[in-house]
Amino acid sequence: MRLDAIRENVGRFAELVSPAEVMAVVKADAYGHGAIAVARAALEGGASWLGVAHIAEALALRDAFIEAPLLAWLHTPHSPFEEAVARRVRLGISSREELDRAARAAVVTRRRATVHLKIDTGLGRNGSTPRGWHDLLVIAEQHERRGTIRVEGVFSHLSVAEDPARDTETDCQREAFDDAVAAAREHGFGVRVAHLANTAAALRRPDLHYDMVRVGIGTYGLSPLPSSAAAPFTLQPALSFRTVLSAIKVLPAGHGISYGARHTTSRPTRVGLVPVGYGDGLPRSARGMSVTIGGVAHPILGVIAMDQFVIGLDGEDESSRPQPPRVGDEVVVIAHEGVNSADAWAAAAGTINYEIVTRLGMRAHRSYS
Repeated sequence: MRLDAIRENVGRFAELVSPAEVMAVVKADAYGHGAIAVARAALEGGASWLGVAHIAEALALRDAFIEAPLLAWLHTPHSPFEEAVARRVRLGISSREELDRAARAAVVTRRRATVHLKIDTGLGRNGSTPRGWHDLLVIAEQHERRGTIRVEGVFSHLSVAEDPARDTETDCQREAFDDAVAAAREHGFGVRVAHLANTAAALRRPDLHYDMVRVGIGTYGLSPLPSSAAAPFTLQPALSFRTVLSAIKVLPAGHGISYGARHTTSRPTRVGLVPVGYGDGLPRSARGMSVTIGGVAHPILGVIAMDQFVIGLDGEDESSRPQPPRVGDEVVVIAHEGVNSADAWAAAAGTINYEIVTRLGMRAHRSYS
């Protein structure tokens, strides 16, 4: 994992959106990259906030002595609000029930809860509906008068900001957000931090930067934009996934490979065994993928199994090698770029680059440079 790439990406976003602040989103173990190491690198690169989904993720960062402002926004009835308030974790609030829980936690901990009220502007997930926004503000105002909460921010999340063809929908979300912020201010809330933009909006919609942008996938050097949409700077992928070749053998012609025998050799074929699989997060659905050994691409033959997959070692590029692949040679499964990049894996599996990196399992050892 390249922490210098994390720092560079965050630094470029900080320059792009200034004077707005940058929140580096490090939920889901920093999209599979390792939350603690990434959080520190992002703060060094210019982020001033960190964002997570669950309170437990925030508390793990606090346990690592990371003291930056932290916002957690996805809760269940079992989420530890009291510990969050006690340890200065800001709470994203989507409902009256969550607001009341935050206030009760403040009473128990004798520390005012700092909250960011969330309005659903069109994504249809958590967040107050526009119809319920007024009532949420009334309850928040009552709690603030009692000294149990402090409304620091208002936020929402965009649904199609990566798609220039759907900017009209994004404009409607902006208008709904502006109305929600204006209503909060009419209720006397200062709204020090209004935030709406995700990575896509940070890159291509400066009108949506407000006081802060939340940079998720862009922190890791991957783009949410379609390939036809140019970004204002080049993102640097931070993650590569490497292992070693664990075995080599020659299969006769007509031999099936992996479950379902979806690949059958047409001639005697030298194959290699790569000891990672969907149990490590690789998508079993990927088709037509290759990995590289010494810069040479080798096709994956048959389906990816839980712990391993098979690659072909006979190819046109083999004649240019000083020696053929050997057991113990490094295999680059996911590279920063090229035929086995996260984007290439996503295309082969019919998904997005977010899923490819986030799903990498804990059997894969994380190392940093």
